[in-house]
Amino acid sequence: MVEEEVIRNYIAAGEIAYKAKQYALKIVQPGKTLLSIADEIEAYIIEWGGGLAFPVNLSINQVAAHRTPLLDDSEVLHENSVIKVDLGVHVNGYIADTALTIIFDERYEKLGEAVKKALEKGLSKVKPGVKFSDAGRVVEKTIRKAGYKVIKNLTGHSLDRFIIHAGESIPNYRDPFSLGKFRKGRAYAMEPFGTDGKGWVKEVHSSVQIYSLRKMPKEGEGGITDDEFELLKYVQSNFKTLPFCERWLKELVKKYGLEEVRSMLRKLSSMGYIYKYPVLVEAGGGHVVQFEETFIVTEEGPLITTNPVLNETIKKA
Repeated sequence: MVEEEVIRNYIAAGEIAYKAKQYALKIVQPGKTLLSIADEIEAYIIEWGGGLAFPVNLSINQVAAHRTPLLDDSEVLHENSVIKVDLGVHVNGYIADTALTIIFDERYEKLGEAVKKALEKGLSKVKPGVKFSDAGRVVEKTIRKAGYKVIKNLTGHSLDRFIIHAGESIPNYRDPFSLGKFRKGRAYAMEPFGTDGKGWVKEVHSSVQIYSLRKMPKEGEGGITDDEFELLKYVQSNFKTLPFCERWLKELVKKYGLEEVRSMLRKLSSMGYIYKYPVLVEAGGGHVVQFEETFIVTEEGPLITTNPVLNETIKKA
């Protein structure tokens, strides 16, 4: 059984995340830079007392995930875009992971409704002992019925303190090799991705904007310079095991310069101390829609921490 204090932390993080999604709906507009959008959403989360569980992802059209602005990013959100806003909040390390898609092109509104409906139907299946793949089957069936495909190599996941992907994966289809079951008291994020493309994503290794600490060396170990060790200590102290981006390293950028910090990140990644999250794009160039909610499994079903309105809908279903 999850302790009451832990549940309170999950709920508090979810409340801030929900507010941040409503805020995103107001400020995400064509003509704004992705950098300004990300900075505004992250500042809003901090203003409400939340910690940043990972950099705000702003993934447009065929880009599915892991796109966050660089410090010198000049990309502007254009008219007729389909933008995924994936954000994470933590309170004392307990995470709310949630996403919505904002659609400025009416051609993709049907896709958006299908994915949103699929998430609701998937959540309605959640109870202790239910197989992950049974929820995934409902998700895929709903999206296919609307004429689209799920992205099969992107999944939901279990959550733990300071850990976003805590070892269990929730497929968005009936995967016969997925043997996991929802466990009472456990926190999960369910996140269907729908597309009019091929139904899977590929990594763009030349485009990496998000990182996380993989392991911490001893000082002077393995040819690591003092500057590189300082970067690792900064990451460990400020972000622990949570993902981060160069926008969050402004103190180090001020000291060493942007290109030097980028060079250190590349080197430390190649040495295995830092994990890289390449940008993910739809393999067929199709547009991608994502919706996501975090929940705790109770005997009665999911306690959705990131959407109180949907929580009531699921209870009535």
